[in-house]
Amino acid sequence: MHSMDTENNVSVNSAKAWLLASRPKTLTGAAVPVMIALAIAWRDLSEATAQEKFSIIPAVLCLLFAFIMQIDANFINDYFDFKKGTDDEFRLGPLRACAQGWVTLPAMRYAILLTTVIACLAGLPLIIYGGWAMVGIGVLCVAFCFLYTTHLSYLGLGDLLVLVFFGIVPVCATYYIQTGTVTLQVLTASLACGLVVDTLLVVNNYRDRDNDRRTGKVTLVVRIGKKATEILFLGLGLLACLMGGVHLFQGRTWAFVLPLLYLMLHFVTYRRMVSISNGKRLNGILGENARNIFIYGVLTSIGLLL
Repeated sequence: MHSMDTENNVSVNSAKAWLLASRPKTLTGAAVPVMIALAIAWRDLSEATAQEKFSIIPAVLCLLFAFIMQIDANFINDYFDFKKGTDDEFRLGPLRACAQGWVTLPAMRYAILLTTVIACLAGLPLIIYGGWAMVGIGVLCVAFCFLYTTHLSYLGLGDLLVLVFFGIVPVCATYYIQTGTVTLQVLTASLACGLVVDTLLVVNNYRDRDNDRRTGKVTLVVRIGKKATEILFLGLGLLACLMGGVHLFQGRTWAFVLPLLYLMLHFVTYRRMVSISNGKRLNGILGENARNIFIYGVLTSIGLLL
């Protein structure tokens, strides 16, 4: 029998509760790196004189693995932040499932186990296309999924992990699965992608800076302060677009020019973030920034394919 949370109108362990716990808006961060890698692979393979062809099945599996791992990370974050007391009544961000009682702790533990297993099953066939190195990458993804929330995010290492696991790893691994190699252009694109996705974490930690300081969560934002964080946010988007200059050396003008439209949106979001400065209204900036990241991914992919 499901009890009812009348204030928020969410039944305990209901479909709506699990949808809220999965945080669908964060899936853009998982999709964009794979999208960009597949665009580069498609272009390179279509121009290659060799017989290699773009493979649909591993492309779908890479996307599936990324999505499920993101949901898994969200469940882990929800569970352990509640257990640590970070998601308390002072929290400014979107309401969390465990903290609100929408999902019970035993059910969340089971969901974490289930999503971890499903992600591993989705990634396992990639051995056929990328070799046994894919097992090592999968193990690292799962391990750091847990380590991020339980330890590393409290030490100000979250941004570094985003750069690695939302930039370098997914872009390079996805491209490698399709082509059997990794180029300098792909590595540069992966770093740029990681920088763009990190803006999401920066906004999140910018909003939570006072609460994080109070609970002893020493994020990068807590370390460097409000003003430096605002400069960092703007700089991440700018640096990512400048790194797109690597495409110009290969005569890929559109791959450099189109993401500049993202930069304009990024600047508008930066101005709004700075003007709001603190409080729950920054949740709107979080959604706006997630949209910007997706637009960056689409524009970069289109630019690479033109």
